[in-house]
Amino acid sequence: MLKVGLTGGIGAGKSEVSRLLVEHGAVLIDADRIAREVVAPGTPGLAAVVAAFGEEVLAEDGGLDRPKLGSIVFADPDRLAVLNSIVHPLVGTRSRELESAAAEDAVVVHDVPLLAENSLAPLYDLVVVVDASPRTQLDRLVRLRGMTEQDARARMAAQATREKRLEIADIVIDNDVPLDDLRQRVQDVWGDLVRRARVSQGPQE
Repeated sequence: MLKVGLTGGIGAGKSEVSRLLVEHGAVLIDADRIAREVVAPGTPGLAAVVAAFGEEVLAEDGGLDRPKLGSIVFADPDRLAVLNSIVHPLVGTRSRELESAAAEDAVVVHDVPLLAENSLAPLYDLVVVVDASPRTQLDRLVRLRGMTEQDARARMAAQATREKRLEIADIVIDNDVPLDDLRQRVQDVWGDLVRRARVSQGPQE
């Protein structure tokens, strides 16, 4: 098994890269998706979030009001740290469960937005960083996700710097390119990952 940490700044196009890797055969463990699952209605995770932030972060249906919670934590690093201290251990436990269920020869891609921020690189055999310029990130967040420029800049500022992400990268995927170029780059990276997975398996009898 080859354990790959995949990360990138918000708006860099990490989700598109993870989708393409899955098309090639990767086993994807999506930290964001798991983070939503562990604070779903009725979970201990949601109860802990409400205890820390109050019932104002609940929507009318009893689920988490993500925009409300986001407006609180992304403007206050201390509150963000509190949220992370609740959610990250739960995500880690569930991620390990999913990883253990993968085949021995699998390329397991952990899609982890805050990999650099939480110094998680040592957990993986290698780290792939999807990179885009801050200008490209901002454009995508405003134009494609409908964020205000102020909100987009706040989300970007709450993450690690581009330089910090690149420092931990074993492989960089440039996503300041057209989609066809990105597809080719991902295909090349996939070939590399498969070769590394075979080497990690050792000699075959």
